Amino acid sequence: MPLLRFVLLILALIATPAMAQRAPTHIAPRLIAESEVPAAGRTVMLALAMSPEKGWHGYWANPGDAGIGPEFKWTLPAGAKAGPAQFPVPHRLLIGGLMNYVYEGDYAHLIALDIPAGLAPGTKLPISLAVDWLACTEEICVPESGSFAIELTVGDGTIDGARKAQFDRWRAALPRPLGADARFQVKDGVFRIGVPLPASAAAQDAYFFPLTDGAIDYAAPQTVRRDGDLLTIEVKAHGSAASLQAVEGVLALDRDTGLSFKAAPGAVATGGALLGSDGGAEGAGGLAGTIATSFGLALLGGLLLNIMPCVFPILSLKALSLARSGEDERTARREALAYTAGVVLVCVALGAALLGLRAAGAAAGWAFQLQDPRVILVLLLLVSGIALNLAGLFEIGSIGVGGALVSSGGASGAFWTGALAAFIATPCTGPFMGAALGAALVLPATAALTIFAGLGIGLALPFLLLGFVPALRRRLPRPGGWMETFRRLLSIPMFLTALGLAWILGRQSGVNGMTMGLGAALALAVALWWIGRRQSAGRPGWFALAPALAVAIALIVVLPRQPAQASTAEAGGILAAEPFSETRLAALQKEGRPIFVYFTADWCLTCKVNEKGAIERAEVADAFKAKQVAVLVGDWTDGDPAIGRFIESHGRSGVPLYLFYQPGAAPRILPQVLTPSTLTALAG
Repeated sequence: MPLLRFVLLILALIATPAMAQRAPTHIAPRLIAESEVPAAGRTVMLALAMSPEKGWHGYWANPGDAGIGPEFKWTLPAGAKAGPAQFPVPHRLLIGGLMNYVYEGDYAHLIALDIPAGLAPGTKLPISLAVDWLACTEEICVPESGSFAIELTVGDGTIDGARKAQFDRWRAALPRPLGADARFQVKDGVFRIGVPLPASAAAQDAYFFPLTDGAIDYAAPQTVRRDGDLLTIEVKAHGSAASLQAVEGVLALDRDTGLSFKAAPGAVATGGALLGSDGGAEGAGGLAGTIATSFGLALLGGLLLNIMPCVFPILSLKALSLARSGEDERTARREALAYTAGVVLVCVALGAALLGLRAAGAAAGWAFQLQDPRVILVLLLLVSGIALNLAGLFEIGSIGVGGALVSSGGASGAFWTGALAAFIATPCTGPFMGAALGAALVLPATAALTIFAGLGIGLALPFLLLGFVPALRRRLPRPGGWMETFRRLLSIPMFLTALGLAWILGRQSGVNGMTMGLGAALALAVALWWIGRRQSAGRPGWFALAPALAVAIALIVVLPRQPAQASTAEAGGILAAEPFSETRLAALQKEGRPIFVYFTADWCLTCKVNEKGAIERAEVADAFKAKQVAVLVGDWTDGDPAIGRFIESHGRSGVPLYLFYQPGAAPRILPQVLTPSTLTALAG
């Protein structure tokens, strides 16, 4: 511990009792609960809001060369539990050659409080907190303390809108979990740490704040380099750094944005371009350039999703509905905007849910919802219903949540059609989307949601153009009898999609789960057949859906979950690949063998196309065998968090991900669309 910090600690311990009788004046604290009526058995967020006077500052958990971090002492009701205080991204303050990690403006520590289960509504929950902290200017330091008491009442967990907005601002200031382990190395008095970060993510003001004491010389300058998806920071090592078994810290990307992570000992590459040079992140235009590039890639990726077999029939039917509407400009534009709104809203909602899960510490990735077999069952029934409608078994009039999903049901129908298209398109990540969605996970929330919106705009773009460009609509075939034949043909890819969903359900829930899903689809088909018969006779019959929906809901509740496991026999087929694990990867690297690693999921259409069209080919197997290329496959169908964290460590948010390891070199990320020649060249 530096001498100055030790002296300050002793002074603080001596001075604190003498100052306890007067309220602190230099940093004003407040204890606030996000909800004053938390629900029993749930968690409520508390905040200790700190407001320093001008010229004064408080300290991070690790204060650096000088200072003292805050200390919290709770008095809580029986059964209640307070989590550790969460600190926002700190700032640097160099005084007299000493580096301080501080907060010079308003900031807040967030604490999660677990409320005991079984408490009756109206139960009072007295909360007391005693805090000691250090307030400093560039010349003096004053130990301060405070005691706070609030009383909560067990209720329904309601949160006031203004209070929620206030807490959301404080949450946004916290570093987000990187979701991947970094590596650090101490050699020749230099501490070098490698942090996985997408090449498209801006890091113009990158700086490493170590939470673990004794890792680096705090005041020493840091050199930051970038080599693809790896950010490397070099700094003078502390004398005890070589003995550390783990180092925790925060990588600040700019003044208010950071990533928290844990690093383990290991080799760290020394190459890469200095940030700010031609090869650095700043050359791409900083944060604005990163957002613009990622937005463009997401837009292109969304555009390509329109050719997927589960999306193309829906887009085609909406295009044909415009053909039926003739030259009605107002109708065409209204439907185009409604369709776009549905697509973008679902993409942004899924993106927000993904960011929320990651902020809570989960290693979730894009299409995370498809890792739940209950979602697969719902999609199976929905796609089956659409396929049967396209095949002519029944006609959609007005069903529940917004009108016809695949007919020209006006603006509401167009909106729900777009929402459906976006939801079922998420299993696919095209060649432009991997880097864009990976970057979204490390950008500020607003920028990240902009990228998800770009994905939605790309998906909606063809129909949007048809709605606003009359010349394109005039190129559509005129209505006629051929439309019914075309409609029947469009049912084929939808039936194939339903078949694929049934297979995925079997992989996630076993044979019993797949049988239950097919049984629910059969019940739905019988109900829709009955409805179609009554429609032919001019009589209503939608009441027949009630039993089928009851069966579906019951099956969703009891659906088993039997996670799919990649076995040695099936993992890679002709390549005889082994299941992926970081332990096995490390062992193969020690053997000095080249390694091809790929990550897949049963619900990922792009993955399956690559596997059948490129990976599982005889010429690829022969080339790999000749050069002794090892193959590892990671099955992410069930959302394995270990695989999720490894994927994130390479700047990606989902599958597919293809990596090639040459002995002694950093892993190379391959394109998301593979060809046999791409793979055989690796063994050349």
